[in-house]
Amino acid sequence: MEAILLAGGKAERLGDAARGLPKPLVPVGDRPLAAYAVALLSRAGVDRVIVAAAAEAGELFERDLSGIGPEIVVVEEPEPLGRGGALRFAAQARREKGAVVAMNGDELLDVDLNALLDRHRERQPAATITLVPLRSQFGVVDLDDDDVVTGFREAPRLPYWVNAGLYVLGDEALELLPERGDHETTTFPLLAARRRLHGFRHLGTWLTVNTPKELRLAEEFVEQHPDWLAA
Repeated sequence: MEAILLAGGKAERLGDAARGLPKPLVPVGDRPLAAYAVALLSRAGVDRVIVAAAAEAGELFERDLSGIGPEIVVVEEPEPLGRGGALRFAAQARREKGAVVAMNGDELLDVDLNALLDRHRERQPAATITLVPLRSQFGVVDLDDDDVVTGFREAPRLPYWVNAGLYVLGDEALELLPERGDHETTTFPLLAARRRLHGFRHLGTWLTVNTPKELRLAEEFVEQHPDWLAA
């Protein structure tokens, strides 16, 4: 089974914490950030990972992601294509036909990939996207009808869902990927309008790494869970 890993992030918001590396290769614990994604894919039986990387970054990804398990095939963008364009370009390196797993290489999550794939095969949409609950970045104050404060909740889950950057894409979705641009603002809204886009709810771990603070939180999480996603 093959998968595509989106790994073109430049880590601009991480600043010096990125150590001059592409964001997916920034160390978290004792391994690059993207290595956790490769380990997740490997646990689900993926044996070939196509890495969509920025130009001239290929050798870095081959060096840092080899040896985890799956074969690593790096596809460098000839020019900046946007996430959707990079995904479409990398998909040309596939050896297999049919649905393919695609995911961001700069996040930490522990989705049950086999359950996600089973859901996609059962319902057969054009694409299935993993969704996580939106958490408030602030504490929430609860009021009754008379504006009496009844309690406080720290960073509660809100009644909304967020795209976690892990998908199963069928042929219909792959054909609609843009040559340039972002699939989340082009392909996915189009499929949603056609009722061909399904969601898969995930209540487990999902950590984004965009800022030094988020990097620190990710490092703390991995330190507290040393065997998490061990390959």
